[in-house]
Amino acid sequence: MPPDARHELLEQVRRYHRERSRESAFVPGETPIWPSGAVLDEDDVAALVEASLDLNIAAGARARKFESAFGREIGVRKVHLCNSGSAANLLATTALTSHLLGDRRLVPGDEVITVATSFPTTVNPLLQNGLVPVFVDIDLETHNLRPDMLEAALGPRTRAIAVAHALGNPFDVDAVREFARRHDLWILEDNCDAVGTRYGGVRTGTFGDVSTVSFYPAHHLTMGEGGCVATSNLTLARAVESLRDWGRDCWCDPGEDNKCHKRFGWQLGRLPAGYDHKYIFSHVGYNLKATDIQAALGLSQLRKLPDFIAARRRNWRLLREGLDGTEGLLLPEPTPNSEPSWFGFAITVADDAPFTRGELVDFLDARKIGTRPLFAGNITRQPAYIDREFRTVGDLANSDIAAERTFWIGVYPALTEEMMDYVVSSIREFTKRRR
Repeated sequence: MPPDARHELLEQVRRYHRERSRESAFVPGETPIWPSGAVLDEDDVAALVEASLDLNIAAGARARKFESAFGREIGVRKVHLCNSGSAANLLATTALTSHLLGDRRLVPGDEVITVATSFPTTVNPLLQNGLVPVFVDIDLETHNLRPDMLEAALGPRTRAIAVAHALGNPFDVDAVREFARRHDLWILEDNCDAVGTRYGGVRTGTFGDVSTVSFYPAHHLTMGEGGCVATSNLTLARAVESLRDWGRDCWCDPGEDNKCHKRFGWQLGRLPAGYDHKYIFSHVGYNLKATDIQAALGLSQLRKLPDFIAARRRNWRLLREGLDGTEGLLLPEPTPNSEPSWFGFAITVADDAPFTRGELVDFLDARKIGTRPLFAGNITRQPAYIDREFRTVGDLANSDIAAERTFWIGVYPALTEEMMDYVVSSIREFTKRRR
């Protein structure tokens, strides 16, 4: 396609997007206020169309460019793009079982400390790899794991910690890292809800031996579907790449041959000498790659990340200040020494409140204000885990409270100050009625 024709086509795409997405006025009680969602503009649409025109429909140059750019953004050496945040957690966990790690590899029956109030795909890869989750409770102000429970969680087969930053609020990084250092434990840092968060001035996603991110539309950046694994440990990065790419030993990109300059000079396993390295498999892997079209959207979104983070912080602050002192509600607090890039605003109905979570959520729903529970609540009570092997530390009382009395509302960048004011006034109106 001639350059002028390509340029004109992309301009037409931009005009089309502007015309179909003209903003309408917010109408309280009629315009939905979603808890999460993607914020897409004409640059995003043009990026998708341009990538489609190139017909690079598998992972390619754009995927590699995004990996490099995102690695620089958060401050890690290696990023591997994949098809979801859940796949990223699976890759990161499975990489910790790789033979490349020698005696430090995780093996079936090893225990991994995690938190009971979490999203299932932080926990599922542990079970899928034959590992045993050890569940600790949360703090009801930060909604993160309680560091004071870590010593009680330690057992003779404890080998790792896998924990997420709750709703963008970082866990107590200093306490977790010190505990892991003393007991020689791996840290898998689930950063899916916290891109842009800082702890002690440093970006999250850099504190674990390996970290993960989701690019699902609900998250800070979107590719539609997508995720990545990030690490500065080159051995782990090699394991992640192999596991993502069918388990192959070769590290050439698709369409690339003989990067090692000895493609036919290897002898591994019980294969004949000289077997094509592109078809030697050293891990029992998957195909979890993303595409260049997804990466094109990710690159466009990445340029807007600072504005997205600022909007999330503004909306969270408006809710926190507007709801401060509301009777019957326990409001969230940022973790000390942190600057969260918030994913949502959590509210817990007090034990002695004259109303229930269900009643408040129903009221908000009638006003088109969307809510969500705090993920799985107490995950040990979920039907999928009833017959699974795990340990619990203590009675998980706060996780039970989260399951019964906590919910969260949105702060994502498409929500305006007018919407936040309406949410605040709606909640305050409800609680006054129920005194």
